[in-house]
Amino acid sequence: MNRKLRMGMVGGGKDAFIGAVHRIAANMDGLIELACGALSVNPETAIDSGKMLFLPDDRIYTNYEDMIKAESKLPADKRMDFVTIVTPNFAHFAPAMMALDHGFHVVIEKPMTFTLDEAKQLQKKVAETGLLLCLTHTYSGYPMVKQARAMVQGNALGKIRKVIVEYPQGWLSKLSEREGNAQAAWRTDPKKSGKAGAMGDIGTHAAHLTEYITGLKIMQLCADLNIMVEGRHLDDDGNVLLKFDNGAAGVLIASQIAAGEENALKIRIYGELGGVEWAQQEPNTLLVKWLDQPMQVLRAGGNYTGVLSTFATHNCRTPGGHPEGYLEAFGNIYRNFALTLSAQIDGVQPTKEMLDFPRVDEGVRGMAFIDNVVKSSTSKEKWTPFEV
Repeated sequence: MNRKLRMGMVGGGKDAFIGAVHRIAANMDGLIELACGALSVNPETAIDSGKMLFLPDDRIYTNYEDMIKAESKLPADKRMDFVTIVTPNFAHFAPAMMALDHGFHVVIEKPMTFTLDEAKQLQKKVAETGLLLCLTHTYSGYPMVKQARAMVQGNALGKIRKVIVEYPQGWLSKLSEREGNAQAAWRTDPKKSGKAGAMGDIGTHAAHLTEYITGLKIMQLCADLNIMVEGRHLDDDGNVLLKFDNGAAGVLIASQIAAGEENALKIRIYGELGGVEWAQQEPNTLLVKWLDQPMQVLRAGGNYTGVLSTFATHNCRTPGGHPEGYLEAFGNIYRNFALTLSAQIDGVQPTKEMLDFPRVDEGVRGMAFIDNVVKSSTSKEKWTPFEV
């Protein structure tokens, strides 16, 4: 590629948290430029947001339909290459389908859609078109998560027996959706968020991390969902027992009423020979605990000969000791997507490291996780089969 990829954005206008994060991440490696946007459902906000980002007037759109139609009619050397969708959950599916129908690749926030049926339709459309769909499960972008994955799937720990993943936050400990908190308002609204609250918002991240690192699939679950804050309409706390396809057992906790917690995602995976532990609030560190040897502390960017996998080193940006966090992990997903798309445009085979980003299949399993957890929480049966 002798140019940057051109990105169009749906949602993410001024005052939107995640839109700015996506733009920073996409811009981090100089591979992508924001070419156009339909940045808000409010026309005035859409136009103001586009001007604030210095988009040309004729590339600022007031709705995604106009943007996709107009961009598809532009010459190949000018129109956008892909669309990034950063709207609330209920507004993911329609722009994604329209973009794919008009030949545009898609990057989309998680959970991928509002319903499992929508997710399956997207999966079918991606298969039909051969286009790329990247799902921004941010935490899979961390180098030490990739190192854990390489070790686990390389059988360094032996057969996996136990997975413990927890994701406690405290930001919804009060009825913030009634106090002017826009993020809380849509995330706790069943009409905008879907059938799950905390489990849809952060439980899907935890579930994805278990399957991404272990390479295993959840086959059964037993869920307990709770609404702890009176007056709330969706779960703000939950606990799930898991059974994996190799017989391993797991525990998943997702809570947004853990008062005092920030973003304390942590995962521990244990095999016959040892275990690994990674925490999002200390992301450069991977603890490796052996059955019959002293514990190892591996660090992102560490100068270890032959210890870190190529997947970890490919996603390290700075020398050891320089913190790499949430934005860099987000940037790694965008970079791998961009490198894969650029290789595809050039007719070159991307490397396995480039291809390492979440896709539409993970999005389907994420929506299935939500469905199955909600079903299990109201079932009289102890275990619910994980149905996709």
